Amino acid sequence: MPKKTNSRPDGLPFPRVALVLQGGGALGSYQGGVCQGLEDAGIRCDWVAGVSIGALNAALIAGNPPGQRVARLREFWETVCMPAYLQPTAVAADAMVDAMGGRARKALNAFNAWRAVLEGQRGFFVPRGPAAWWADAHDPSRASFYDTTPLRGTLERLVDFDRLNAGEMRVSVMAVDVHTGNLEVFDNQRGATRGRMRPEHFMASAALPPGFPPVEIAGRYYWDGGLVSNTPLSLVLSDQPRLTTLAFQVDLWSARGPLPTNVYDAQERAKDIQYSSRTRLITDAMAAEQQHRRIVRELLQRVPAARRRDDPLCRAVEDEAAERQFSVIHLIYQDKEWDGMSKDYEFGSLTMRDHWASGLEDVKSSLAHPSWLALPPPDVPFVTHDVHRQVSVGPVAAKVGTSS
Repeated sequence: MPKKTNSRPDGLPFPRVALVLQGGGALGSYQGGVCQGLEDAGIRCDWVAGVSIGALNAALIAGNPPGQRVARLREFWETVCMPAYLQPTAVAADAMVDAMGGRARKALNAFNAWRAVLEGQRGFFVPRGPAAWWADAHDPSRASFYDTTPLRGTLERLVDFDRLNAGEMRVSVMAVDVHTGNLEVFDNQRGATRGRMRPEHFMASAALPPGFPPVEIAGRYYWDGGLVSNTPLSLVLSDQPRLTTLAFQVDLWSARGPLPTNVYDAQERAKDIQYSSRTRLITDAMAAEQQHRRIVRELLQRVPAARRRDDPLCRAVEDEAAERQFSVIHLIYQDKEWDGMSKDYEFGSLTMRDHWASGLEDVKSSLAHPSWLALPPPDVPFVTHDVHRQVSVGPVAAKVGTSS
């Protein structure tokens, strides 16, 4: 880790360190492993931003003290990865199936996904019954196949909302206004939800239709923010006032993958592309924006100092182009041999532990590169790192120093 250069307890040379959590349902236990790795390394994030399952993990992180966050995350995932009603007979066979690997793991995963569909998951969601397929309850909060009331109880048990709202750590989650289709940000330090975030704000961010119902907040109904953008990375990188930032972007869907040869793999591949593509789009756009700011700064140096000082337009441009640096450490879940199209709703306990272990391994591998935790060179305003990729990503990003 770099030498301490400021007052941060972890010694990182960034005024802001953010944890950005993508949506992805049952894949979200990967983010628990990442959180454990950061805690083990003594890295303290100032801001956690999430969407969908990432929003639920964000609540658990911000709503608990550093020494208890990993334990609360583990408790949450061990809870929701149990079937809602029937006895989890398959759990006893986990060790045997794990040793068999391959086809046995695929069969177990398919069984667990089937159970999730029929029974729901403990402390998370339960089915409404056959009537949900055709009945019109004339109530938006019942327009879904599953009831997420159990999730509220789980959040109230595991999250200290008084602590979360005290704002020691900034937390932001995104949801979609069902009526307008606009993205809404709920933030414990900004706007109408400052100091007033409750379970419903996080449940709204994770309310993916038609499985889960919209959540009512102050007379408006909200769905999963992943319908518009499955990562809040742009929220963090465009925040005002701009600060030099290190962001750990944790993605649950990989944009890269094999060419499918059957309809099941095609459906899985379509999900990967649909829910992962915005991260690369955002980082490429941010890289270009940072490059433009650098050009503007150099151009302003050709304007006489007195003109820059006295001209309101010059002062505004100078402020907007002020030098800030951004470094993104990209952590992306990599599919396993036994993953399939149901991987986002396959909540088996064995799979959960595998996802967690993958997140822990990936963050440890990333932190093994000390240079990734250092400020980029002065002439490089934006850089990304990805332990799973060893080439620069995109021509624009490559120009400004992206590595992977």
